[in-house]
Amino acid sequence: MMKTIHAIKIMIMLLAIMVSCSRGDSAGNTDPVVPNPDPPVNPTTPTNTYTDSELITMVQNDVLKYFWDFAESNSKLARERYHTDNTSLDANVVTTGGSGFGLMNILVGIKNGNVSRADAVSRLTTALNFLKNANRFHGAWPHWINGTTGNVIPFSSDDDGGDLVETAFLAQGLICVREYFKDSADSSEKALSGLADELWKGIEWNWYTNGQNVLYWHWSPNYSFQKNLKIEGYNEALITYVLAASSPDYSIDKKVYTEGWSQSGAIKSAASLYGIPLVVNHSGAAGSVGPMFFSHYSFLGLDPRGLSDDYVNYGDAATNHAKIMYQYCVANPKGYKGYNSGSWGLTASYSRNTDGSTGYSAHAPNNDLGIISPTAALSDMPYTPTESMNVLRFIYNQNYADYVGVAGPYDAYSVQYNWVTPRYLAIDQGTISPMIENYKTQFLWNLFMNASEVRTGLVKLGFHSTIHGF
Repeated sequence: MMKTIHAIKIMIMLLAIMVSCSRGDSAGNTDPVVPNPDPPVNPTTPTNTYTDSELITMVQNDVLKYFWDFAESNSKLARERYHTDNTSLDANVVTTGGSGFGLMNILVGIKNGNVSRADAVSRLTTALNFLKNANRFHGAWPHWINGTTGNVIPFSSDDDGGDLVETAFLAQGLICVREYFKDSADSSEKALSGLADELWKGIEWNWYTNGQNVLYWHWSPNYSFQKNLKIEGYNEALITYVLAASSPDYSIDKKVYTEGWSQSGAIKSAASLYGIPLVVNHSGAAGSVGPMFFSHYSFLGLDPRGLSDDYVNYGDAATNHAKIMYQYCVANPKGYKGYNSGSWGLTASYSRNTDGSTGYSAHAPNNDLGIISPTAALSDMPYTPTESMNVLRFIYNQNYADYVGVAGPYDAYSVQYNWVTPRYLAIDQGTISPMIENYKTQFLWNLFMNASEVRTGLVKLGFHSTIHGF
């Protein structure tokens, strides 16, 4: 039976083909396979002296640009990728999950004064109206959408329908938009809140059980459930089950969660690394931890602090994931140059192929290729604030010229290979600012957790929160 990690492997394989094997985009453009030039040798002394407060302000403003300045031109949603060395590549490919992260980045931008409220409302209204008219499959959006037409762009030959996990990431953002504007006296803001509410409530979560006690990742009108990928934890998809239980009209029963996500308790782990309990069994990483995004994507809105169900304390699981990742990189068992307390963090991102060209890989302790992905540590700010701040200083104060571009930190670098890719991915840039804001003010956590349906869904699944009082 296929595990969720297989979905990650498929995504890795597909993206590697697209990035490093001259895949054409929807307009017929191609991305030639050309090894990136070596960047300048990293400076050995700091080049900037920004304070921690200045650094946080800078990185939040920088990554917002991905979703504002470099959004898909028609839909105003998030492009799947943006390459500074080939800006036309996949220019109209919208990513559903990354767009959900983008909605939350824009809300943080309003709060921090980086975009005006009126401009943001206009932008968000355009985006949500596009989503209303885009292809949906029993309420779920596909992984990729053509930003010009609203039609599905197949992610693979048999993945041309709804992607429930990507849809959950989008719905997480929609609920935050609804909550942010719901009490406004302004008619345009009130209408935006209503549209966000309509969109998320139209997702038919229970359809994706296929009549069984588990959620399935995909459904297609052409291939039905042929993809056959069950959503089982621990990975990035907890939010899918939470929202499925929270739906007013298309809710799932608790046993779908218990037998599907929690695998009737098999999600628990008694193992430890570096003296730190794993808490959960990470998909595809027996006895170790998976890529760091497992503890980011669901927790932009869902507050893991003190959040527990029948089997797992998710605050402990996420925090320990980050601490283990830090300890692994500092221990550096493979002896890579540049792994240290200021340069750490492994997750799915662009990667360096053995020939020096750019590919893609889900970096983790069991797949350590010498590549650091800045989003890994920066998005860990609520879990490891001191260790994550060290990385922000390393990137912005010591290596700004090499590692920071038009939309914040580049997606990946390697000191070992004196390599950096001048490229961005929505799902990597998209977690940085929301998680930093949750560390600072719990802004998105409070918005999402105060949604009445979310609390109802969590209680239905047997969750308790010491922070939010249920």
